[in-house]
Amino acid sequence: MLKLSEIKELIQLVDQTSVHELDIELEGTHLTIRKAKPAEIVTAQAAPQYIQVPQQAAPQFQTAPAAAESVQPAAGAEQAADPSLHKIVSPMVGTFYRAPSPEAGPFVNVGDKVNEKSTVCIIEAMKLMNELEAEVKGEIVEVLVENGQLVEFGQPLFLVKTE
Repeated sequence: MLKLSEIKELIQLVDQTSVHELDIELEGTHLTIRKAKPAEIVTAQAAPQYIQVPQQAAPQFQTAPAAAESVQPAAGAEQAADPSLHKIVSPMVGTFYRAPSPEAGPFVNVGDKVNEKSTVCIIEAMKLMNELEAEVKGEIVEVLVENGQLVEFGQPLFLVKTE
């Protein structure tokens, strides 16, 4: 059974992403969270008034990377078309962390060699830290997101030149 605090956190995560609907079934409990489309925005007539805010108006919070971290700009068109580049994508909605703790160095940097079992980052979802592995052998050529940034399901995080 989900706790109220966990449900509130899920609602906030959905509100801060482009995800419009989230279905969860856990231990016999089914929870569906849906965001209103802009045409469906409704206000209540009696006080207090509640307004559903569409995704476009929701603020996005992120922390800037520390000076020691090297985050490269987004992939160029020629890199996106390169078949030897593999995208490591987020398997869930959550917060992206490059290191195991604020004091530690990043798991990987541009130029680092990785294999299928190399941990490349952590995605935090509902206070659970989920280590993400490279799943391919190659070299990190680009980091596509900032440390502390909210990421969506399927969002590319790293580009790897496969061997």
